Amino acid sequence: MFEGPGHDGLQIPKGTIEPGESPWDALEREVWEESGLTTLQNIEHLTSDVWTRRRTPPKRYHRHFFHAEVDVDRDTWTHVVTGDGDEQGAEFTYSWLELPTTREFALALDDYVHLRI
Repeated sequence: MFEGPGHDGLQIPKGTIEPGESPWDALEREVWEESGLTTLQNIEHLTSDVWTRRRTPPKRYHRHFFHAEVDVDRDTWTHVVTGDGDEQGAEFTYSWLELPTTREFALALDDYVHLRI
C-alpha cells in the first residue's frame, strides 16, 4: 500500500483497463507501472462491482478486485510511476500492511479485503 498527498488515505495499485485489455492484463500492467512489482503469483479474482464515486453528475467505475502473492524481500520501497497516465513520474513509497486494519483506504479500495483475511 502507499499513502501520499492527494490520495486521501491508503491506496493500492489501480487504474483503467485499456481498450482490448482484459482485467487480468490490466492488473499486471497497473501493478508494474505503479509499484514496480513484476512477478505476481497465485492470482485470484475476488469480485467485480460498480462503484459510485458521485451521484450528480454520475461518476461510476466498474471495478475488479484481485488477490495476488508476490515474492519481495523488502519491507518498504519507492517507485516512480511509469506508463503514460496522469500519475506518470509520481513517486510512491510502498510498505506492507498487516490485515485486518482499522485504517481506511481511499476510494473504498478495501471493500473486499475481508474475502482474503
